[in-house]
Amino acid sequence: MNLINDNQKYFNRLHVLMDALILALSYTLAWFLKFKSGISFFMRDVAAGTLSMQTYFSALIVIIPGFLLLYYLFNLYSAKRSGSMRGDLWNVVRANSVGLFLFLGILYVARQPHFSRWMLFYFFVLNVFIDSTFRIIVFVSLQKLRAKGYNVRYVLLVGYSRAAEQYIDRIRHNPQWGYVVRGILDDSIPRGTEYKGVKVIGQIDNLFYILPQNKLDEIAITLALESYGRLKEIVNLCEKSGVHTKFIPDYNSVIPSQPYTEDLDGLPVINIRHVPLTNTLNRVVKRLFDLICGLLITIVVSPLLLLLAILVKTSSPGPVIFKQERVGLHNKPFQMYKFRSMRMQTPEDEEKEWTTKNDPRVTKIGRFMRKSSFDEFPQLFNVIKGDMSLVGPRPERPFFVEKFKEEIPRYMIKHQVRPGMTGWAQINGFRGDSSIRKRIDCDLYYIENWSMGLDLKILFLTIFKGFVNKNAY
Repeated sequence: MNLINDNQKYFNRLHVLMDALILALSYTLAWFLKFKSGISFFMRDVAAGTLSMQTYFSALIVIIPGFLLLYYLFNLYSAKRSGSMRGDLWNVVRANSVGLFLFLGILYVARQPHFSRWMLFYFFVLNVFIDSTFRIIVFVSLQKLRAKGYNVRYVLLVGYSRAAEQYIDRIRHNPQWGYVVRGILDDSIPRGTEYKGVKVIGQIDNLFYILPQNKLDEIAITLALESYGRLKEIVNLCEKSGVHTKFIPDYNSVIPSQPYTEDLDGLPVINIRHVPLTNTLNRVVKRLFDLICGLLITIVVSPLLLLLAILVKTSSPGPVIFKQERVGLHNKPFQMYKFRSMRMQTPEDEEKEWTTKNDPRVTKIGRFMRKSSFDEFPQLFNVIKGDMSLVGPRPERPFFVEKFKEEIPRYMIKHQVRPGMTGWAQINGFRGDSSIRKRIDCDLYYIENWSMGLDLKILFLTIFKGFVNKNAY
């Protein structure tokens, strides 16, 4: 039942041996493909045939141990039951890329111009493909075995908490991980209490009797916050037993998003919220992207801007551009620009009242612009100025910011980044008269998962989803 689990070190050694064989096989196939097959995929290699077969294969003395060391450094030999196959495959590509460039560097330092670079490229492609295929086969096979009850790891939870319930939920939804929860120990929950088939089997002090029996593979400490006074005692006891111990903090009620840790000269510091745009390089890249793309888009849509300006001017008395105070980055107010879509009104009225369905203040051209989001185009000048970004949480008026920050948890976190013309909430349908809470959930997801790829995805989807606003009145 637990053969692989009991012999993990032998399994790892077998994995290393298989990787070494795959490296040798890929290298041999690359050499054959380059020098013996007669197939030429690219331009003729001036180095072809100038070195002997023995010279080429002597390089394996460096390549095989070097690449195996890189695999180890890229975490390809650690047990990852709950890890993703995609992450492993990406690490295979990264390790092989580094290995290839290092070997090319060695050839350059050794002044060896006759070693075929095309053969090394064939080796890179073949090795990535064969090794990835091998890992996929192993990964899928182990998942199937674990789902059938083989190669399982028995886990005991110490402490009944929301973290314990979430852990059980995830294990039940992923039987391929091969975890079986034997039970829960807790001092305040009655024995026999059950959660989705997992029972409370005793108090925490029962650890003194359970651990010596050596029938557990792992212990997960899932104490509730109020029980953290016993954390040190429990960790010491578990480590003395030699059982692998992990700690699953019960901080969801306090820290409702994914935190990250940093090392402060040996002191671990938990940052409550990961915001990629606090990184200087990320901010610079995003700002340059906004500036360049903002200018280009403004030039492209300038004929449309001129036409809309004329239509707004002739629709009703008043200025073409409507300026309204909004709250931006670091809670600083700024003047946001829009094409005026309503008849002129007092500042007090426009600040405290949202537009309603069939609102008589909205002009005919204004109603069209609001539905199509064309009234937002002047915000391109806000983007160029630096008040806004192309992508980000939508900015709100100060009156509503003061209101929502008291009513909606985590509302003010959106002001840690520049507001945007479009965003994750907008392409998911939360615009205009829609749920503020769901909007904030989308904004928090964007803030914590920002990347240039996500920005490009949102901009692309805005073309198809973001312009037509069914909630705009």
